[in-house]
Amino acid sequence: MIYAASLVGGRWKLVIINQLQTGSMRFSALRRQMPAITERMLTLQLRELEADGLVTRTVFAEVPPRVEYALTRSGTELLPIWLQLHDWGGRHRALREQEVEQVAADQ
Repeated sequence: MIYAASLVGGRWKLVIINQLQTGSMRFSALRRQMPAITERMLTLQLRELEADGLVTRTVFAEVPPRVEYALTRSGTELLPIWLQLHDWGGRHRALREQEVEQVAADQ
């Protein structure tokens, strides 16, 4: 469990994996899809995901060089798990909002 959590831990890794579910993307496209992340953090997270075998980085011999990121087989296997976690998060958020509203109504 600790091993798996270390692979996807952090604020951005699952979000990056989610963005790559439709296919490979260039760095600039990923950055546009996630405006709240800094370039430095995106770079660091992509490097970690690549080192952990969840994302591949392909450099095309063009001028200027083009780099694309895509999910590996292991990265793709995470998608159903991510969707379940996403659904659970929505349910949990709604429950917490109801609890907060109930406390406010009781006061």
